[in-house]
Parts: sequence; C-alpha cells; structure tokens
Amino acid sequence: MRSTRPARAARRRRYLLCPPVHFAVEYAINPWMDPTRPADPGTALRQWNELRTALRGLGHRVELLAPLPGLPDMVFTANGATVVDGRVLVARFRHRERAAEAQAHRRWFLASGYRPVHTAGPVNEGEGDLLLAGPRILAAAGFRTSRAAHREARRILGRPVVTLTLVDPRFYHLDTALAVLDDERIMYYPPAFATASRRLLRALYPDAILASAADAAVFGLNAVSDGRHVVLPAAARGLAARLHAEGYVPVPVRMPELLKGGGGPKCCVLELRPA
Repeated sequence: MRSTRPARAARRRRYLLCPPVHFAVEYAINPWMDPTRPADPGTALRQWNELRTALRGLGHRVELLAPLPGLPDMVFTANGATVVDGRVLVARFRHRERAAEAQAHRRWFLASGYRPVHTAGPVNEGEGDLLLAGPRILAAAGFRTSRAAHREARRILGRPVVTLTLVDPRFYHLDTALAVLDDERIMYYPPAFATASRRLLRALYPDAILASAADAAVFGLNAVSDGRHVVLPAAARGLAARLHAEGYVPVPVRMPELLKGGGGPKCCVLELRPA
C-alpha cells in the first residue's frame, strides 16, 4: 500500500558549531546546571562529535568557532547570534559569565565576511530565543531575552516578530520549548508558555506537534530540522515516533553530558542563513 505520510523536503543548511574543549559546569545560571555534578569534557566532546557527524552526514556544511578558555558555555553557539538573510544580530547575554562570548561571535562573523554585523543593545540571547519560522521570527521573553530585543530584532533582521512568554524556568530559552520543523510547522510543549502565548501558538500553528512532559524534560524539543530530518535527543522516543508518523525522519543523538549545562542539539547549532 502507498504510504499516507506526507513527503517532506530537506534543504541544505550551513551551521556554526564550537567544540566543547573547555566545557564545564562551574556555575549555575539555569535549573539544569549543578556545579556539584561536574561534566566531563572528553565525554562532552565525543557526544558533540556525534552531533557534528550527523549534520555532515545529512549533507549540511559545518563551520567551527574556536573555543576560548574561561568560556565553558561557548559550545552553545545558538545563543551567540541570529542570522537572517545574511544580516547578523550578535547577542548580548544576560549573565556576566557568558558576556565575553558575544565578542568571540562578532569577531568570527566579521572575519568571515558578514556585513552588516550588529551587536544587540537590549539583552538578547540569539537563536536561543529568536527562531526563524518561515515568514516570521518567533521570539521569547520571560527569562533571558528582553521584549525590547524583539523590537530591535524586527528592525535589524527585517522580519515580523511574534512575542511569546515563557513561564517554566526549566525551559528558559525558546529553543528548549519549541522547535521549527519547516516554514509552516513547529512542535512545542504548551505548559512552557503563558496562557496568551498558548492561544497565539494554537492560532498560528493549528497542526503543530505537541510534546509530552516526558519528552520535553529530556530536551526533546531542542532539535535541529532541515525540513525533513530532525536531529533530536535520543531519549525523546515518543516525540521521534510522532515525527516519523508525520513524515519527518528523526535522527537521534546522545548528548546527556551537555544537558548538564542546560543544552542539547539545537543549543549547539547556530544556523547561518545566506542573503
């Protein structure tokens, strides 16, 4: 019998990653971080390499940002900037422990020939809270990125911005509670959002995939999609089954060591969108 699952089309992407050479849990700036539970950089590097290999195996181009000592969270490149149509908006981190990462990102973009490269004025944690979804940017406030940053992003990146409010501190960035699958489809965990934001998401995406509490708790929504393949934590088995039923191809990766820092596959991946 012919499959009734819709055909999904992949689009080749370009990503910026940073090896977790200096990765450690030395402070606590989100509920997942506990300095009494140390992370092993060697294990983190092996798991990160699994992610990089998966992305390259799907045909995507992977660029590397050089890790710097004293910045253990640089592996989470998604927080460093947002790139739309070749325009770069570099982050301004809320916590001083990560502040210097913004300059490292800015230097990389300038050295790589990107123009224009803007540095955020208000607090803005990059693709952690600003996700391009087809014609619009879905933007979160509540824990890290400020609402003023949403207005700045609209002006600099040239796309309409939809503001969403996060309410569960475990899901402190938008990319921990919502993933963009393609230009028209998302998946998300409703309890992570304020009531008004849930209503807005239902109106915009009536056919969204809704994650269970169990899959959200293992960062199943911290996923990277090329429109067909969805790279997500291996522990999110229920979500993988839902994606498969909807015609997507789940690509599971194991990254529990990086979860100790409050990150998963998407946190480690910044998409470089050309003009």
